Amino acid sequence: MLLITSFIWGTAFVAQSDGMNYVEPFTYNAMRTLLGGFVLIPIILIFKAVGKHTGAPPLKYSLKNTVKGGICCGVVLFIASSFQQFGIAYTTTGKAGFITALYIVLVPLLLGMILKKAVPLKMWLFVLIAVVGFWFLCINEDFRISKGDFLVLCCALFFAAHIIVVDHFIEQNTDGMLMSCIQFFTAAVFMLIGMFVFESPNIDSIIDAKIPVLYAGIMSSGVAYTMQILGQRYTAPTIATLLMSLESVFAALSGWLILHEKLSPKELCGCGLVFTAVILAQLVGEDRKKE
Repeated sequence: MLLITSFIWGTAFVAQSDGMNYVEPFTYNAMRTLLGGFVLIPIILIFKAVGKHTGAPPLKYSLKNTVKGGICCGVVLFIASSFQQFGIAYTTTGKAGFITALYIVLVPLLLGMILKKAVPLKMWLFVLIAVVGFWFLCINEDFRISKGDFLVLCCALFFAAHIIVVDHFIEQNTDGMLMSCIQFFTAAVFMLIGMFVFESPNIDSIIDAKIPVLYAGIMSSGVAYTMQILGQRYTAPTIATLLMSLESVFAALSGWLILHEKLSPKELCGCGLVFTAVILAQLVGEDRKKE
């Protein structure tokens, strides 16, 4: 289940890239996020029905904290997704996948800055590896970073912030699935505003983009999210995070196979270094949790 989840998330980068051939970024994100919210509604109802059928006592969640958390997470998700979608329009799906994966390295650094805790020396080493990988992957001969790569890097920073915000509210007795559903609708509202203010949405163009929108909305949001929840119940945390890290690899492979994108030897070396840093950061994170 977790392997399929990472495959869906990785190939969703192709859907995002292909969607730009039909509609503008805010329009694409608005449609896929709105669809993702609606897809989660029946899934939430099914989970509750299954819970009643098993006879297990229902868990009591704070509705106030759940709604508050969903709105806050939705605002951050809107910012992160917008940076990513605009960035994908100017870079390859493979590079976007690996740059986005940097959020895993950024999370412990942000936590250290926010909570004023010392960051382990090992983590600084992994950050250095990730920075070198990013250099190989994105910095060209003129010592410049492309517009698309920079936007996706901003996206990684906000996805790291998103994880921290989610973690903050999960600890406040919230319903995780309902909070996710609320965050999708919250993000969709802001994206719809951006769509009508900055873009010229056309119903024919949206219909033409139906395949990438449906794939990203249904598969990436509804199916993959549910499989992640189910899969993590039966998998050790370390193995789960390693499997889901393959999202960046699947993004590169699907970009190569479907969109015929190519990475230079220098960019492939950068991908390898970034992926190594991401894996090592997760392993150290799991060790600290056990301690």
